[in-house]
Amino acid sequence: MPAALNPAIDRLDTPAIPAVQAWARGYGGACGPLLDLSQAVPGYPPPPEMLRWLGEAAGSAGATGYGDIEGEAALREAYAAHVSGLYGAAVVMGETHITSGCNQAFVAAAMTVAGAGDAVLMTTPCYFNHESTLAMLGIGTRFVECRAEDGFLPDPEAVRAALTPEVRAFALVSPNNPTGCIYPADLLDQLFDICHEAGVWLIVDETYRDFMAAKERHRLLRRVDWREGLIQLYSFSKSFCIPGHRLGAIVAGNRVIEGIAKVMDNLQICAPRAAQMAVAKGLEPLAEWREANRAEIGRRAEALRRAMAEAPGWEIGAMGAYFAYIRHPFAGRSSVEVARILAERAGVSCLPGAFFGEGQEAYLRIAFANADVETIGQLSGRLKGLSDA
Repeated sequence: MPAALNPAIDRLDTPAIPAVQAWARGYGGACGPLLDLSQAVPGYPPPPEMLRWLGEAAGSAGATGYGDIEGEAALREAYAAHVSGLYGAAVVMGETHITSGCNQAFVAAAMTVAGAGDAVLMTTPCYFNHESTLAMLGIGTRFVECRAEDGFLPDPEAVRAALTPEVRAFALVSPNNPTGCIYPADLLDQLFDICHEAGVWLIVDETYRDFMAAKERHRLLRRVDWREGLIQLYSFSKSFCIPGHRLGAIVAGNRVIEGIAKVMDNLQICAPRAAQMAVAKGLEPLAEWREANRAEIGRRAEALRRAMAEAPGWEIGAMGAYFAYIRHPFAGRSSVEVARILAERAGVSCLPGAFFGEGQEAYLRIAFANADVETIGQLSGRLKGLSDA
C-alpha cells in the first residue's frame, strides 16, 4: 500500500505559472516572438549598482552566517525610515520584519494570526497563492465578491457581513493582483474600521505599491490604532528587479512582529543576508531609478489601453499599477481554454481568470509591466487575429 500524502497538500492544484509556461512552449512562432504577459516579473534589468552591491555582499564572510531572525538591522532601520517618509507616519525598526519574499511574508502573517479551524476573508478575484497558503495550513477561506461594475473593489457592508466569528483576518492586495485596481484611501479607512470593530486583522499586501502614483497612498499608518489591527506586506523583489533573491518585508505592531519571529525561526531562521545588505545600501540612493521605472510602467499601461482599443470585442475590466484584467469575447468558453489557445496560436501568454477564483471565466490577467511599449503594441493584431479565426 503506498504511503499517503498530506490531504491538505494533495488537494491543491498544480502551481499556476508552470502550467501556463507549458502552453507557451507549444507556440510555433507563426505570429512572431512570444509575448510573455503571464508571470509578474519586471521587464527590465536591475541597476548596475544593485548588481555590484549584491556581488560584494555575497562574496563577504559576513553574509555567510546566521543573521537576526527579524532581519538585518541596517535594512530594518532603512525600511522603517522609508515607510515613515512614504506615508507621513512614525514607524520604527522594531515594527518591521524582513522575509524571504512577500509570499513568505503572507505565510508568516497568516500563521501568526490564524490557525487550523479559523478562517481568513479574501476578495474574489483573489491572488491564488494566498488561497493555497491558507489551504495548506488548514485555515478556512471566506470570500467577498468584487464586481466589475464596482471597479473590482469590495463593498464595505459586504465585508462587515462576511466577518463571521471564525474569521481572524481580512487579506487584500492593493494594487490588486489580478485586477490591478488600487484601493482608495477612504475605502481602506472604512475597511480598517470595520475590521477593528470586529477584532479582525486587516492584512494589506502592497507588493506593487512602488508602481502607483504618490497621490494614491493610504493613511492607515497615520492612525493611532494601526498597531492593533494592521499588518502591511511588501516586496523588494519587484521594485529592485531581484525576484530571484526573494526579499520581502512586514510592518506591524510589536505583538505581531514577535509572533512572526517565532514563525520565521521555524521557516527559515533569517531571510537571505546578502540581498538584505545590498537593498539596505540601495533603498534611498536608487529612489530616482525606481521613480523612472514607475513612469515607464505608466507608459506601458497607456500602450496597453491603445492596443485594447484596437481589438474589437476585448475589454479592459480593470487596470492599475502592474496588471490589467481583460474580458475576452468568447462567450461560453472557459478562461483556461481561451488562455491556452491564445498562447499556442497567437503567442500571447497570460493567466486565465479561473486561476483567481470562481466566477472569473470571462477574464484573463495581463501582466503588462513585463513588456516594453513596442512589444505591447503588437498585442492588438494578435488578439484580432485570434478573434477572426
